This record gives sequence, structure tokens and C-alpha cells, in this order.
Amino acid sequence: MDLPPSNKSYQDVNYWNERYSVEENYDWFKTYKDFVHLLERHVKKTDRILMLGCGNSSLSESMYNDGYKHIVNVDFSDIVLKKMNQRLPSMEWITMDIKHLAFLARSFDVVIEKGTLDALLVDEDVWHISDKGAEMMSQIMENVHHVLSQTGKFISVTFAQPHFRLPLIRKTFWEVNYETFGDGFHYFFYVANMKTESPEGER
Repeated sequence: MDLPPSNKSYQDVNYWNERYSVEENYDWFKTYKDFVHLLERHVKKTDRILMLGCGNSSLSESMYNDGYKHIVNVDFSDIVLKKMNQRLPSMEWITMDIKHLAFLARSFDVVIEKGTLDALLVDEDVWHISDKGAEMMSQIMENVHHVLSQTGKFISVTFAQPHFRLPLIRKTFWEVNYETFGDGFHYFFYVANMKTESPEGER
């Protein structure tokens, strides 16, 4: 697939609809086998999992085939979700913008994103995130916080280095750890746990 005319295209559903209409599969930042050793430390086979911005990645399919049977996939592209549902009807595929997650509170044990936040931030100066970008990230993190159980985890797979990504995640009740994977070029595997609730009025 050719690169888009500008980085802003990665935030445009029309770009993705056009791309997904001809593209069958693409995995950003490696595949499941490259970081399964990290994932299995933090995710149980019985967990209810929400996959943010699933696209046409093989991640959900690989996890499902490995025993993770409770996966809900969301993306803002109808086209890709229809194609994925035809290919893998055993999972849920729901059209939804991750900036406006419409799930009940405490619905999931784990929320995973792989490259979705990078796509949303691709037009930002990583050293100086704009007010709009920071507000968007805060909104997404608040949405993730809302749908996670009290013992839930948010997992982010990305090439964003800690001094860029950690401040954006930690703003919303997280205790965050990370590991790296990959040969030569390192990718990052962030795990954000819900903090123990503070006494009323303290945050």
C-alpha cells in the first residue's frame, strides 16, 4: 500500500476505508509471536479483552487461536470490520471510535492497542504535544479507565519511547511498567495497571 499524502491521513477514516478495501492484512510493530512471551505474563485466557483500532491485523486471530476466546474488536472503519467479521465470525467486531467508547463501566479485564495511538499522534511533535493532542489522549485514557475492571490492565504495543509515552499514560490513574522486544530496532510493550483507589478527594 502506498504511503498517504500526509501524516494527517492516518486520522482520516476515508483513508483507512480506501486502504482496507484493497488490503487484506497488515501488522504494525511485529506480530503476536514476537511478543507473546510478554503478553502471556499479563493476560489470562479467561480475560475479557477489548482490542482498540483492530484494523486488519492478525493479532486478534492469533490470540483467539491460542486460547483467548473473549475478544471484542473495535475500529472506526466499517469496511475493515465487515471483512474481518466475514473472515472471523467467532469474535465480536464493532464499529466504534476509541475516543468515544460506548461500553458499560468495568466491562473488560484487559484493553490492548497496537499502533493505534501512534496513528492518532503521527502528526504531533513528540517533544511538544499540542493541547489538542494531549486532550485527545486524556480522553482516550479516561475511556479506557472507565471500561476496565478494578484490577484491569491497559497494554500498549508501540515504537514510542518511554519519555514520550509514559507521561501520556500516567496522567490517568496508571502505574506503568514496560519491556522491549525485537532485534536491532526495539519496540515497547507497556502495561498500565489500575492504581489502588485513593481516599476520597485524593488523586
